[in-house]
Amino acid sequence: MTNPSKAIIAIHGGVGTISRSHSGSAAQEATYHKALNGILLSAQQMLNEGGSALDAVSLAVDLLEDCPLFNAGYGAVFTHEATHELDAAIMDGATLRAGAVACVSRIRRPLRAARAVMERSEHVLLVAAGAEAFAQACGLELVDPAFFSTEARRAQLQYAILAERTMMDHDGAALVFRSSDMLPAPLDESRKLGTVGAVALDSRGNLAAATSTGGMTNKRCGRVGDTPLVGAGTYADNRTAAVSCTGTGEMFIRGVVAYDICARMAYGSQTLDAAAQHVVMTSLPALGGRGGLIAVDAQSRLSCPFNTEGMYRGHARVGEDVYTAIYAGESIPGSN
Repeated sequence: MTNPSKAIIAIHGGVGTISRSHSGSAAQEATYHKALNGILLSAQQMLNEGGSALDAVSLAVDLLEDCPLFNAGYGAVFTHEATHELDAAIMDGATLRAGAVACVSRIRRPLRAARAVMERSEHVLLVAAGAEAFAQACGLELVDPAFFSTEARRAQLQYAILAERTMMDHDGAALVFRSSDMLPAPLDESRKLGTVGAVALDSRGNLAAATSTGGMTNKRCGRVGDTPLVGAGTYADNRTAAVSCTGTGEMFIRGVVAYDICARMAYGSQTLDAAAQHVVMTSLPALGGRGGLIAVDAQSRLSCPFNTEGMYRGHARVGEDVYTAIYAGESIPGSN
């Protein structure tokens, strides 16, 4: 039995501290809203036509990986060695199947590779050269690692190296962007955490989650964050919720954040929003963690908490308007 009115897609593109004061911020914000809106419209149409939650989150993350405004796929951040190492994961709430790749540098669309791992192998997580060989065997597109590079991200790496810091995802670009128009950035890039993700509920009541990231600017080669770790940055279960996270990955791993929300719902009878708010506003800060998440439950309820001053986010229900937001305090109808 289907219920199209319950179908919903939600996406995120990272969290951070807001910088509204610099010149051109309104135009920069509009650029992000336009990107988020277009991606949501495409996924909403898929759900409206009876598409699955799995296909909807795959489409949304595909489009987010293609957009250099966000730290995933094209426009991913650099490691300390000026290379790219990308991670992605996907999970099907109907079957609890999951697939992920980590530390890949030649797969054009990392999320597609993660889905191939889920659907075409007996494994859950493949990494580095092994993941790339598997993707190639599956007929997925491989590219020269330079494909993912942008000048804005390279400048960001140089700033991070000069500052002798490992910067979470997009960290360190504030000074770069203040003197450059290479990439609009309404969030203060000196305190912005990347990663993109999507969660969806389809008309058949199935949930799915997908997450993709370029990781941390100036990170050590081989570092893996929460994104490709099922239960940490990505999780979906039809009995509870679908969750995609963004933030300080090490703390999301330690808190097993995505699964913790579902466990609180399953074993503690908490609502989605109560569980999500507690984890993001209490559990994570106790570990020193910054970030946020998007989540939707089996009843089509949405929660998008974050403990920074902003998070790129939005959602679209079938038959309703698309809503996007960046700053804290912006009310998104239909969220809790």
